Amino acid sequence: NTWNWGYDNYKSQLSSEGATNIKVNHKDLEIKNFYAKQSVNALFCENETNNERLYQSPNQLKYCKDGINDFIINGNTSSVNPQDAGTKASFLIDEKFKAKEIKTFEFRLSDKDLNKPFEDFDALFNSRKTEADEFYAEIQDGIETDDEKLIQRQAFAGMLWNKMFYHYNVEKWLKGDPAEPKPPKSREKIRNYDWKQLNNEHIISMPDKWEYPWYATWDLAFHTISFSLIDPDFAKYQLKLFLFEWYMHPNGQLPAYEWNFSDVNPPVHAWAVFRVFKIDEYLKGKPDLEFLESAFQKLLMNFTWWVNKKDNNGNNIFEGGFLGLDNIGVFDRNTTLPNGEHLEQSDGTSWMAMFALNMMRIALELAQYNRVYEEMATKFFEHFLYIANALDNMGEEHFSLWDEEDEFFYDAISSSEGDNKFLKLRTIVGLIPMFAVEVIDDEMIEKLPNFKSRMKWILENKPELAALVSHWEVKGEDSKHLLSLLRGHRLKRLLSRMLNPKEFLSDYGIRALSKEYEENPYQLHLNGKDYSVKYTPAESDSALFGGNSNWRGPVWFPINFLIIESLQRFFFYYSPDFMVEYPTGSGNYSNLDQIADSLGKRLAQLFLIDENGNRPFNGQYPRFQTDPDFKDYILFYEYFHGDNGRGVGASHQTGWTGLIAKILQPRFTKKEIAKSETEMPKDADS
Repeated sequence: NTWNWGYDNYKSQLSSEGATNIKVNHKDLEIKNFYAKQSVNALFCENETNNERLYQSPNQLKYCKDGINDFIINGNTSSVNPQDAGTKASFLIDEKFKAKEIKTFEFRLSDKDLNKPFEDFDALFNSRKTEADEFYAEIQDGIETDDEKLIQRQAFAGMLWNKMFYHYNVEKWLKGDPAEPKPPKSREKIRNYDWKQLNNEHIISMPDKWEYPWYATWDLAFHTISFSLIDPDFAKYQLKLFLFEWYMHPNGQLPAYEWNFSDVNPPVHAWAVFRVFKIDEYLKGKPDLEFLESAFQKLLMNFTWWVNKKDNNGNNIFEGGFLGLDNIGVFDRNTTLPNGEHLEQSDGTSWMAMFALNMMRIALELAQYNRVYEEMATKFFEHFLYIANALDNMGEEHFSLWDEEDEFFYDAISSSEGDNKFLKLRTIVGLIPMFAVEVIDDEMIEKLPNFKSRMKWILENKPELAALVSHWEVKGEDSKHLLSLLRGHRLKRLLSRMLNPKEFLSDYGIRALSKEYEENPYQLHLNGKDYSVKYTPAESDSALFGGNSNWRGPVWFPINFLIIESLQRFFFYYSPDFMVEYPTGSGNYSNLDQIADSLGKRLAQLFLIDENGNRPFNGQYPRFQTDPDFKDYILFYEYFHGDNGRGVGASHQTGWTGLIAKILQPRFTKKEIAKSETEMPKDADS
């Protein structure tokens, strides 16, 4: 109902042409008819609120929006319009079912008037099904097993199902509609009041259209990776959408989600833009430079917002908790600490280092076509060095968030007196410095002499910046250069923790919290309060952030996906000779590419049929595991039990859990493998 708002009084009309055809008359819709093959009646009422029932006030029209329900449930024949017209309609089909009986009902929407709408129904339906099968068969050319194909195709289906039309105009919502009662004065300063420019009116990929029917910007970045395999144009459009002025705040911030657009998520938009760009280039054989360039221009504003807003002291330390990691800390990481204390977070600075490298890489790509972008590449190269330097020079005492004793990155509390205290809680926050990694080969650098000379000047004249970054000047495999927050030693020490089954490594991926805290919970006494964190592999035992998500033990897909990609990038530089023990304590050694591949297989094991004929994500539910009506229908849960893989949280969150579609996608199809001369573009294979 849009005609009662006070903007446009145009009212569409639905009417009956017999029991099996509802006529559609709408100025903006091409659809003319809705046909049913079998129906005893078509029911009509108005899409108007029943004020009499709800508010004990008179109704404007006789047949209100609950009329069809009252007819079906209560047998109230006077609740629907006998003239067979209105703005809400339904077919009435009266059928009795025997136990386990199957019946098929056929309907058709059409922009034409059809004399025999179901004459070619089966042929048309089967034709569309054949086209879909052929489409996915080509995409899945390199996938070996039918079970993997089934999982990937259902992941794609879930991604498509989670598309939703989303309409939110903040300014209109704050003011209220002209034809409705004026909102209370308190609404003027309610949440999102400073996002008056936001006017969302598009089809958007939702995290879960049932349980989370609103967008989350960092979720959406991961969605686009899977979408790019089947519809790269839609993936690009989704990323561009949030950079438009009717989404992005004038100050450059991206909206987080509708509960509070001003919340902050990890800045992964630039990462997704470049990944989708490279996948799109691979699939189509040519780069969409217009997409990349336009996105880069707007991402400059977003990067500047982060620098101005989150780097409070101008020291390249990025503070403030992230919505997307909810209860992972000892306490709410957005909490203001007393006595002038500050929470120094390793992940905030690491995410920004990753953002800087993403922007540098985009600028280098654009510079190959327009030399102007060499200067921007240099700017982000230098900014990355400043951020990297800051990670080891926190606060007035210039302390490092890398703990030499435990060989792990920790958050720390720094006081105004210069005292620094590590919060020695091992979580995936300490692994996030791995994500800031980029590999560039000599060939690209030689094509960009201005970037090369400026980069050389920075490294020669600001050695304090270069000293803490992985050896840029040391060429790796095939004359490649590495930009990373981690030198080889620190990388190996982090991996020894991450790949330890007693800590982070589970049979189904990397846990969000070390399993060590299952028997020995982390304890902290701070400012007269006692805090405790225990390894909790599934549902949360804490009410922090509502208690319906849990980062204290389960396996989450977005972080696991970034870990896999980071290992692949390190492998590009280090080559197969760089080996680490995997799993830790096993005595077996693997290179980083092999480990990345193995972690992907662990994630896939959540959904694949195991040796007992079960799918781990279904847990100990016999009906889901054995009933043919359930066992092969995959649910892509929000997160997964850190020990047994059972699905937890929102059950249709194909959103970022849909990344399994990308993980299952082989780097080369069978056709490409057969053609030895075919080679994927750089950076498109992870």
